Amino acid sequence: MSSFRPGFVLIATLLSPVFLPFSYSLASSLDKFNRYDSAGLLYLDESGKVINEKRAKDLFVPASTTKLVTAYLALNHWGEDHRFKTDFFLDESTANSSLWIKGYGDPFLVSEELVIIARTVGARLKERGIYKLDGIHLDTTYFARNIKLPGTAGSNNPYDAYPSALAANFNTVFARRKNGIIVSAEEQTPITTTARLIYTTMQGNSERVNTGPDHKIAERYFAELLAEFLRREELEVGDEISWGKVPSTLPLTYRHLNSRNLGNVIKPMMKYSTNFIANQLILKLSAEYHGTPASSDKVTLTLKEQLSTEFGWKYFFLEDGAGLSRTNKLSPAQLVDVLGRFRAWKRLLPEIEPRIYAKSGSLIGISSLAGYIKKKDEWRPFAVLINQKTPYRFRNKLAVELSEQPD
Repeated sequence: MSSFRPGFVLIATLLSPVFLPFSYSLASSLDKFNRYDSAGLLYLDESGKVINEKRAKDLFVPASTTKLVTAYLALNHWGEDHRFKTDFFLDESTANSSLWIKGYGDPFLVSEELVIIARTVGARLKERGIYKLDGIHLDTTYFARNIKLPGTAGSNNPYDAYPSALAANFNTVFARRKNGIIVSAEEQTPITTTARLIYTTMQGNSERVNTGPDHKIAERYFAELLAEFLRREELEVGDEISWGKVPSTLPLTYRHLNSRNLGNVIKPMMKYSTNFIANQLILKLSAEYHGTPASSDKVTLTLKEQLSTEFGWKYFFLEDGAGLSRTNKLSPAQLVDVLGRFRAWKRLLPEIEPRIYAKSGSLIGISSLAGYIKKKDEWRPFAVLINQKTPYRFRNKLAVELSEQPD
């Protein structure tokens, strides 16, 4: 995958043209917000002085502003320059060798990254005189089997993709029908047998779908795709794909570190609100804090422990890293706490309006926005949580109004 596409991610909404006189529109936005029954707001200057406040300590469903929490915990734990690993082992115990791959939940193993892996692994194998592999064995024990975090559903929507320890292209496939035949819809990604099977129920001519709740389908697709890239490196690769633990006797042949560092993983996650990346990150964190395999229970425990320790919070609840759960509860003040620590990485947030850098969140009946308003060389944190029906793009208009208020 060469880029994200708005068809398969939740995207921060942008302010639509305003046709009423600007001052009238701005005044009406804050007035309307103040009449909402289920909404909270906190807006501070850089010194921590309150500029605007409404129910700032009350708990609301934060939706995708939860990704600010996930991003902060990941950056604080690993650092912005961290690169996620995937390990490769060569088994030469049979007539023809086979390749073992151990996954650790790297969220950004896109096609372009698999090309780099295949080129490096292929070169190392050929240096040893190996040009044929019987097949590929997958070690996915870093994650528990069939993890289902809140918010994922039984649909084939790309944003419903399930997490897995080895995942190609965010556990999605993008294909189209050409003369009745299913082909890849992106030049850099070959079509595979599993991709075609997924698309036997495809509607229309072109569509991106997730690989489904069965982890073996997603992992098989990963193995098939890597095998095809290895074949392009003039290696013969058999069709055998199996699962298990890497034998302890096998030496490490190659450790791949993703070409993107953590900052370059989080930046598109924030811009396109990619649920898959957020959930992979929080699962990886849970494995580091509470051991493998990563699981949904460990995610909830990790969020509770780390946020209580980091911020001293007593009343809150989070059970996923993406913000899809409607049982998640945070206050505007808590999001502003996170923004206070996130300031060093503020450039990773998208500029959703001139001088407003923020993460949005949307669920049915829920609209949220949290980030910074840049004013007078200050980066002023704010958080808006609305848990009732509100006009489309209203949160952006409200943020613009806050930015235009006189000091």
